Amino acid sequence: MAGLLKRLAIAASLSSPLLTSAEEVLYSKRALQKRQLQGGNYNISYFHINDVHAHLDDFSSSGTNCTRPERGCYGGYARVKHVIDEQRPLSNNSLFLNVGDEFQGTLYYTFYGGEKIAEAINQLGFDAMTLGNHEFDAGDDHLGDFLENLTFPIISANIQSTHPVLNKTIKPYHIFEEHQIAVMGVTTEETPSISKPGDGTTFGNSVEAVQNTINHIRETTNITRIAAITHIGYEKDQELAEATTGLFLIIGGHSHTPLGNFEGAKGPYPTIKENKDGDEVFIVTAYRWGEYLGYIDVIYDAQGKIVEYHGGPIHLTNKTEQDADLQRQIEAWAQPFEEFAAEVLGESLVELDQTTCQQKECLLGDFMADAMLVYRQNNSNSSGAGTAGFALINAGGIRATIDAGSITRGEVLTSFPFGNAIVELELSGQEVWDVLEGIVTGVNVNNSKEVTSFFQISRGIAVEYNPENNNGSKLMRVTVGNEPLDRQKNYRIVTLDFLAGGGDNIFMPFTNFISLDTQDEILVQYIKTQSPVNITLDGRIKEVNGTGNSTDPTATASVPGGKSSETGAAMARSVSWNNVAAGAVASLVGSI
Repeated sequence: MAGLLKRLAIAASLSSPLLTSAEEVLYSKRALQKRQLQGGNYNISYFHINDVHAHLDDFSSSGTNCTRPERGCYGGYARVKHVIDEQRPLSNNSLFLNVGDEFQGTLYYTFYGGEKIAEAINQLGFDAMTLGNHEFDAGDDHLGDFLENLTFPIISANIQSTHPVLNKTIKPYHIFEEHQIAVMGVTTEETPSISKPGDGTTFGNSVEAVQNTINHIRETTNITRIAAITHIGYEKDQELAEATTGLFLIIGGHSHTPLGNFEGAKGPYPTIKENKDGDEVFIVTAYRWGEYLGYIDVIYDAQGKIVEYHGGPIHLTNKTEQDADLQRQIEAWAQPFEEFAAEVLGESLVELDQTTCQQKECLLGDFMADAMLVYRQNNSNSSGAGTAGFALINAGGIRATIDAGSITRGEVLTSFPFGNAIVELELSGQEVWDVLEGIVTGVNVNNSKEVTSFFQISRGIAVEYNPENNNGSKLMRVTVGNEPLDRQKNYRIVTLDFLAGGGDNIFMPFTNFISLDTQDEILVQYIKTQSPVNITLDGRIKEVNGTGNSTDPTATASVPGGKSSETGAAMARSVSWNNVAAGAVASLVGSI
């Protein structure tokens, strides 16, 4: 009875405004026969967070520093700590799990690396953490230093590493003896193409790693309650659920997918799938940046299957209290870079939106790509056919919206935190076509591997594609300047060193490029020349109807930055990258 009363207390305390949906006890289909706690049943609460991306302090809805609290401030680890410290004592049993991607996203990481992130999360009471792809962005040595400073287990069943610290620190799973629960971790297999792990660190097949780990746990212990924290993305989580047995709870990350009963949610919390045995598997994730804290309370039966659950994502807003001590530390850590970040570079009369960059042409993508093209054209010694004709970037590298009003250096670094350098490549027209076909299809034409990001382009090029066509024939028209793409001609393209080296699998890797200035510094200078910024979308990326692929000049579109020619019959309309990628989880990865 005491346990039941505590569970009811949790439900009451997590009701509106914290919980995003009505707090009801929901039942799985197996609970129809087992509604009461019986012999062998076990109740535990899971709290979880993912993809915080160095947002130690609270932030605006765009992800940048919260300078206008009246418009809303969200997240921040001081709010997370307050809620955790308040709610965990109400549960007899609980675990707090971190699903990775603590690195990259704000100046807390740019300035300190992993140092202050480790200091913050060590104070939150995490029970275990899996690794995201961004934990590898600065290499294995940097990650090793970070892991040695953590005070809780690090788990990932599909990572193998010869690096001495990673090999010692990363384990496939951890058993919580007091709960008789095993929790395993998984990290996206795409990490080598979207981050910088060392040559001795490999990422195995997620499904095989999970099933092998489940089998090992069941063969060597008496534990039946098994959960997974998976940094692989919402779609991959569902595939994992359906492809395995013995796993009944998946706590996910990587895809920045909002789940719950609120505007903008992409699915229910939990999402329920059936595994190979026909048993229910419960999938939860908590969006991004720490705006939500995931919470699900479950009852396991003696076989380790979930027979009852309730909960939902907890929204952390201005109304959520902060832990005063942790907030003081976070504010103190910001002081060394606050003046630098507050420098006003210019003004924008429009919101430079990032939220749609993984689905279609977006305003911040246009602005950044144009900045790169102008930079290279102004600093190139070549002329005529040798001058760079357009720029191409990965949408996954665009991290936050820049709000209308004053543009600060901190906003630029939050939107483009990776320090990628500009490079110029020379490709044949056929190679350009293949690159673009690979992006819109979601599969690299040359190596048949998944392309893990959508794209954005500068003026001077127009791309039309039909996502309804078969893979390999989605690209319809490409126009450079005022001419259709000539597949026999060579073109000079401005892009990023990350992409030139094979990142997101957009290009086949180049090795002979020269890295120039960094992306953020180029944007800083461009803002100063363009202020006040007042731009609109111009249709440089379009979804159209039709079949086949064409470079027929009579079928070309109006080209941003070039002369007008005949437009195709189809009108542009927005397109979901989930549809474009033919099953790929591209809105979730590629520098995510």
